Amino acid sequence: MNEQDGQGRQERADAVDREMAARLLPSPVVRALGRWWEANASAYADGTPGAHSVRYTPSQWAQITPWPPTLAPTSVGGDSAVSRAEVASAVADALRREAFREALVGTYVWGKGKRGTPGGSGPATLDKILAFDGLDAALAAAVTALREQGAPQAYAAIQRQVPGLGPAFFTKFLYFTGIAVPPAHGPRPLILDRVLSRRLRQLAAAVGRESGHDVDGSIAAWVWSDGNWSPHRYRVYLSFMHAAADQLAADEGWPSGAAPDLLECALFTTTSETSG
Repeated sequence: MNEQDGQGRQERADAVDREMAARLLPSPVVRALGRWWEANASAYADGTPGAHSVRYTPSQWAQITPWPPTLAPTSVGGDSAVSRAEVASAVADALRREAFREALVGTYVWGKGKRGTPGGSGPATLDKILAFDGLDAALAAAVTALREQGAPQAYAAIQRQVPGLGPAFFTKFLYFTGIAVPPAHGPRPLILDRVLSRRLRQLAAAVGRESGHDVDGSIAAWVWSDGNWSPHRYRVYLSFMHAAADQLAADEGWPSGAAPDLLECALFTTTSETSG
């Protein structure tokens, strides 16, 4: 691709982003999210996804240190569960002690859940991440950037700084950190992983097709890929999600005081029907 083609593609991507920001969630998606809320209102009565729990097997993470006290001891047999609210509390406690690795472990185990196996991408990858000499400095720089600048800057500060720690997991660290350490400017961080990117890709493809900016969906596939999103893309994601949360709050099928991460949780846990 030559430079002119690249510039044209970016201009089309910017046009699709503007259309998405103007249109936000289409009616079929709003209705699907309303059905999700109807089914989950009792679990998330406070308007946050704090009760969203993940099951994990503590013994599979036996080689991991430091181990957050909020998580069940690795000597415990069978499965345990940990909620977003519990992880948020654990991260806040760890950050007060500048125990950045402990905070990362809590968010990583919650993010991996039962998909983590001793020789697989859960404990084995986390063990390699924790062995990286520059880990503490990278996590500390991200927390500082979040506190002093904002979520996109924190994203940029940690991206590609730690081998094995990609955006699907470092945005979980940023998300939980942002609950304890609100950013100086802009929206709080949210989780962005492959599932959520695919939800946004489907929305962007529909908008691009309807507006004529991306008839074949190639722009949507490019900007909402399965990983390695740029800090700019993360900024676009946060802007869209927070605006869409405000849109939903005005709808009678959604709690009026709901936090933006409730929308993130809903998009993650629902099927593709929410994409219209």
